[in-house]
Amino acid sequence: MANKGYAYHVMAGITTVIWGTTMVSSKVLLNEGLSPAEIMFYRFLLGYVFLWILYPRTHRIRSLHDEALFAGMGIFGGSLYFLTENSALIYAQATDVSLICASVPLISAVLSHLALGERLSRGFRMGSAVAMAGVLLVILNGNFVLKMSPLGDILAFSAICCWAVYCLLVKKLRCSYNALFITRRLFLYGLLTLSPCFFFEPFHFEVEILQRTVVWSNLLFLGLIASSLCYVMWNSAIRELGIVKTNSYLYFSPVVTIVTAAIVLSEHLTVFILLGTALILSGLWLAGKK
Repeated sequence: MANKGYAYHVMAGITTVIWGTTMVSSKVLLNEGLSPAEIMFYRFLLGYVFLWILYPRTHRIRSLHDEALFAGMGIFGGSLYFLTENSALIYAQATDVSLICASVPLISAVLSHLALGERLSRGFRMGSAVAMAGVLLVILNGNFVLKMSPLGDILAFSAICCWAVYCLLVKKLRCSYNALFITRRLFLYGLLTLSPCFFFEPFHFEVEILQRTVVWSNLLFLGLIASSLCYVMWNSAIRELGIVKTNSYLYFSPVVTIVTAAIVLSEHLTVFILLGTALILSGLWLAGKK
């Protein structure tokens, strides 16, 4: 059992590292001319098809309650989350949005405590405070002046609330559905609830763009790895470790994002980033202690 629990911690850690690189990957695709909705469409479509190949079986949905949970996961963990987060970047600085989104573990912990009764230990509270201090250092990076944008900040906060609800729905789906089937169902509802957006912003299928190596390689990464693989691992970790422990790994995501940006976009690492990373790792260790 100890080894099994360790495996789920590894899953959560690997997923956080991969998801920390997706913002850079998405930014590359935006620069190539794809819209946020188009990126999500390709990402989820690739993930959906790939999971059908890996697990070409279907399950009988046991109740309308379960179907509603699947639909809610697709909305809150798919279309609504990605649309609110990407829209926030239009109206607010990336620093502001990143700072707000970094509070996901705190929001989800409070929600899971109220809805599911998950215990918030003293170690978790102390670790969260230390990790959040590290997140502040990493994101602000020595620049302690924030330009607030009410609409952008509201959208960013809406995004993290969507993710917290999504994690709660995953935890509530206690029936023995296969993890690949659960994630595939999530992608289906994510695609269905995304489609109305294209009535307002038409979908542009441009072969010339998709043929670019930088475009199809990043889409494959987002669809097959960051979506298919990571959502399966994340859902499994939540169901075994709980929302609080699993989401605490998301504190490390800004570190991965900034390191990836330094490698791909030639942005510079600073002493604030290194110190913030040390605080985040210390906070994760405290939060995970029994």
